[in-house]
Amino acid sequence: MSFRAKLVFALSALVLPFTSLAETGVTDNQVVFGQIAALDGPAARLGLGVQAGINAAFAEANAKGGINGRTLVLESFDDGYEPDRSIEHINTMISNNKHFALIGTVGTPTNKVLQPIATQADLPLIGPFTGAGFLRNADNNNVYNVRGTYDAETEAWIAHLVDDLGLKKIAILYQDDSFGQAGLSGVNKALGRRNMKLVAEGTYTRNTTNVKDAVVNIREINPDAVVMVGAYRPVGEFIKLSRSLDFTPVFVTISFVGSQALADELWPEGAGVIISQVVPFPWDKSIPVVNDYQTALKAYNPNASFDFVTLEGYLIGRLAVAAVERAGSDLTRTAFLDAIESTSSLDLGGVNMSFNADDNQGIDEIFMTRLLPDGFFEPIE
Repeated sequence: MSFRAKLVFALSALVLPFTSLAETGVTDNQVVFGQIAALDGPAARLGLGVQAGINAAFAEANAKGGINGRTLVLESFDDGYEPDRSIEHINTMISNNKHFALIGTVGTPTNKVLQPIATQADLPLIGPFTGAGFLRNADNNNVYNVRGTYDAETEAWIAHLVDDLGLKKIAILYQDDSFGQAGLSGVNKALGRRNMKLVAEGTYTRNTTNVKDAVVNIREINPDAVVMVGAYRPVGEFIKLSRSLDFTPVFVTISFVGSQALADELWPEGAGVIISQVVPFPWDKSIPVVNDYQTALKAYNPNASFDFVTLEGYLIGRLAVAAVERAGSDLTRTAFLDAIESTSSLDLGGVNMSFNADDNQGIDEIFMTRLLPDGFFEPIE
């Protein structure tokens, strides 16, 4: 080895211990987050909505100089709501070693494959857009949720339909995968607490709108209500086809549906459809954080419309901003996760998140809404 080569080798040996101290995805002036979500296909409006909300929260913080001198950056990857593509993206993210945390991932079947890989890699997974129970296992101390669970949403459904409205015959349409099974389980538990059972079930395949058989089979039983666990296009198709056949039970669906996307799918036939929500009413500016959200979203994209999905994305972004700030200037993944876990109260202004070592979910409340004839929504008190 030449003297020059030996010198370069010796200097490299000295430099490596110091450069290795830099946390993945963190530089002197940036923190880079990664998002894996549906940006095309039947669930695209969910991924794009969460993306817009997070970006609005990040842009709001960056406009004030960033956090500890660093701007927050979101890089999004499209998985089309297909788990195989989710796996490809997260493996690439980990091997490229450029992202500090994973944030705003969309869907139960996709998060079901993402979470074990992220946990194995000690990659923070923040604000997944799903209420699946497996993500509420606090033993996975890299996972922190914002929204309430599907069990909580389905309990709210059945409480309204059975306890408030006195309905007796409940049927279900659900996506035939882990997302749909999570909703089915929640409905069965809620009905079981009332000594009741489903009178009919129908399914459809993810990323399709093939619901005709489900409509025909459920319609034969003539239930009082049909609860639905699915994305906006198949759920919208189910409702439109049902009404075309004079089958008009009470229709109830889940927050993951994407309320505005469903309203657009159904227009002008959406009146009366009930949708459970995991965030407050996005048009209620009397709630300080909703006012902040509206201001931030319009500053980020003047053409953006307010809805539940972008508000949830904004709240996810605000949690990440607060955790980066609390973690301090020497930002590491460990310090970031510790900052969230120790957040006994994060008051964003009308919305409070709290976490501890045994509870990795920030918000527990469920909000019920109903579609109006004009395509807008009203809260159900």
